[in-house]
Amino acid sequence: MAEFEKIEVGGSSIPALVITVLLMAAIPVLLFIFWRKKHRAETGIGYLIAGAVGFLVSARVLELGVHFLCIIADNPVSRFINGSTVAYVIYGVTMAGVFEEVGRHLVLRYVMKKKRTRENAVMYGIGHGGIEVFAVVLPLIIVYLVIAVLLSSGNREAALSTLNVTKETAAYALPTVQAAASFDFGAMALNVLERLITMPLHIGLTVIVYYGVVGGKKIWLPVAVVLHMLADTLPALYQRGVVPLWTVEVWCAVWTGAAVFIAVKLYKKMRPGLPEGTFCGEKGDFCVENDSAG
Repeated sequence: MAEFEKIEVGGSSIPALVITVLLMAAIPVLLFIFWRKKHRAETGIGYLIAGAVGFLVSARVLELGVHFLCIIADNPVSRFINGSTVAYVIYGVTMAGVFEEVGRHLVLRYVMKKKRTRENAVMYGIGHGGIEVFAVVLPLIIVYLVIAVLLSSGNREAALSTLNVTKETAAYALPTVQAAASFDFGAMALNVLERLITMPLHIGLTVIVYYGVVGGKKIWLPVAVVLHMLADTLPALYQRGVVPLWTVEVWCAVWTGAAVFIAVKLYKKMRPGLPEGTFCGEKGDFCVENDSAG
């Protein structure tokens, strides 16, 4: 496995990875602490948990199940999708938009029926985006950190053995090992920036879906789906090697800005949440002003 012998861990790799782990974990945690402290009477931890569970079920169980059939397993459908960049991008953004936004809608409409406040919509979004950090993004960064530490130990054969890299698995493991060894402060900045963009996107989309639920406005669910699909378009193209990473960050920032702009306008249309036990609305289950133009 001569390719691995040539890999050298950069001097900044381990510190950059450690700082990345700490900053990524801090983003959702500090956001939760800030929002909970500011709106303790109007929020409940249940919405945070619901957001986390909703993401895991919709994106990591149901969506991944479809991915297994359509892009992982070897069949005519997967061969067609993987063989065409256009098909891959359309499939990927559609699945992400539909599963995550419909998942939000179903949980907010049928499960979280109590204490429906606009502040809890934000709490749900924090849970949704936060669990993505801890369940999807951080595990990969931690794997990179483990690889970098092992390779830096000096015993290359022992490190590869610990990582279970064999002649059979070398081709699959090589890109991950190279990414870990070359990780630097630039990669750290891009990864942290991506989370700083994605967290507001999740919160904004949640507020949009929530407004549609409590206000009975069906149009807002497809709006959220389309916004999600648009935000994911360049990331999908990046996975196919079509566009550079910096364009992905700019693109996602633009659509995050659009989603947050819409969400803020809808948020302001809803009355501030009230402590549990006091209600507004005829049925006592939501607080939203009438919007005949919605």
